Amino acid sequence: MLRSLTTLYSLLTTVLAALLLVSCAKHDDGKATRDQATADNILLFGNSSEPPSLDPHLNTASNGNKIITALIEGLVTYHPSNDNLPEPGVAKSWTHVDSTIWTFQLREDARWSNGDPVTAHDFIYGYERMLHPDLGAKYAQLLYLLKNAQQFNEGALTDFSEVGAKAIDDHTLEITLEGPTPYFLGLIKHHSWHPVHPPTIEAAGGMTKPDSAWTRDNYVGNGPYRLKEWVISKIIKVEKNPLYWDKENVSINEIHFLPIDDINTEDQVFNSGGLHYQNTIPTHMFPIYEKNEDPYLRVEPWIGSYFYRVNVTEPHLADKRVRQALSLAINRRAITKRILKGAHFASQSITPNGIEGYQPPQCQDFNPKKARQLLAEAGYPNGEGFPTSILLFNSSEQHKQIAEAIQQMWLNILGVEFELRNQEWKTYLESQQNLDYAISRAAWIGDYVYPDTFLTMFRTGDGNNMTGWSNARYDKLITDSMKVSDSTKRLAMLHEAEEILMDEMPIIPIYHYARNYRIDPAVKGWYPKLTDNRNFKFISLEPDKRNSTSE
Repeated sequence: MLRSLTTLYSLLTTVLAALLLVSCAKHDDGKATRDQATADNILLFGNSSEPPSLDPHLNTASNGNKIITALIEGLVTYHPSNDNLPEPGVAKSWTHVDSTIWTFQLREDARWSNGDPVTAHDFIYGYERMLHPDLGAKYAQLLYLLKNAQQFNEGALTDFSEVGAKAIDDHTLEITLEGPTPYFLGLIKHHSWHPVHPPTIEAAGGMTKPDSAWTRDNYVGNGPYRLKEWVISKIIKVEKNPLYWDKENVSINEIHFLPIDDINTEDQVFNSGGLHYQNTIPTHMFPIYEKNEDPYLRVEPWIGSYFYRVNVTEPHLADKRVRQALSLAINRRAITKRILKGAHFASQSITPNGIEGYQPPQCQDFNPKKARQLLAEAGYPNGEGFPTSILLFNSSEQHKQIAEAIQQMWLNILGVEFELRNQEWKTYLESQQNLDYAISRAAWIGDYVYPDTFLTMFRTGDGNNMTGWSNARYDKLITDSMKVSDSTKRLAMLHEAEEILMDEMPIIPIYHYARNYRIDPAVKGWYPKLTDNRNFKFISLEPDKRNSTSE
């Protein structure tokens, strides 16, 4: 009875939340639905949860990246349909010598949203800020391709002028890399390489202030949109930037990013006409929409992995045999079939399939007998002496279902107990960063189409490692691969590094994503992309006259 009441209360809470969000999506004239928003040229975008930051040098989440991409533009940006092609951004052209020395010519008409010109010096300021050890940027190691960048970030070098980035003049930027990097143009689309407006940063406390409020009080960007309104945990509105160099080709007037972290609520809001774009489909609804050939449903390849981080600083998890045992006790195919309803694919690697020229190494699959054997060898026969541990995940019914299934597998097969801990997004991120967990749910979507977008974060000290794991051979393979010009040799080094990762298992792969979402047909210019990264200036809204609501 108690369980039934709890379920009923949960359902009522979800419905009330959905009604509230639909209400929030209404316009001032009281007309709900995306039809009116389409007529007003406003895109209603489900963005999963409140982003941790809109600072390009501090954000670590894909939901933040979507908004930052609209507000700030880098040297190159996302191509409308092909992840492997660079789209000119602030840079109108570029040349390179042996893929090592790159020279970018910047647009003379590029402007910040306050009217200041965007210059090469702004990019230099951004790189120095990103790499400054006092800022503590989690993505700092993405800039280690720059000559001497790692030494500066680690404090071994204090003069930033010795780092491989130089403003030749206001509109010419020269970048020198540690070695040949043919995929460099794909990497610098990421927001960690974006410029910031130096006077704004300085007025808000300087480049090393990690808790700067400039993103809320005075957001100065240079992208196709500018920040209009930010109501925490409710809505983030952006509007056309009238000073953007390519403003004539920006179609949509406004984008309203709605942070809906409950996927059932988001589904209800979409069905009620409160969204053009639904970020996540509830697993129990996916086969229904698929069977009914839902006209809004999209199923596409995606370069993403769902995995568990393991805190190797916990004494009982320091032995890799324990971590291997935990992995071997997970029936991934049962999870993808019963919980995910076939919407995603069981995985035995951190790097997904589909990257040209790279076949990721596989960890061992489900094997209860070997799992028990390894746990016994590590000193915990049948789970004896193994302390009750925390399995952390962020608020989501799907994460909870997966955690409950794995919790039961570990108890039934290994005799070890895990306590489930559910936290809201920002608290969950802090717990991971502080290693305040034993096992933690995690996911990673590739920032570009290359294996090291998944592998670099597990180097020693990387801000996105968050496992406490360190392996000198792994670090060397990843770092040295960036200096190798031969593609075959570079991929072989990355393959060897991933073999180490899959043997040591500071992370446990669970499944690889397919990109399943729903989108209104009024949204045009939206193409399948492996990274799912979009430049919103290429998106438009076109009312469907056949289905439009009569006035």
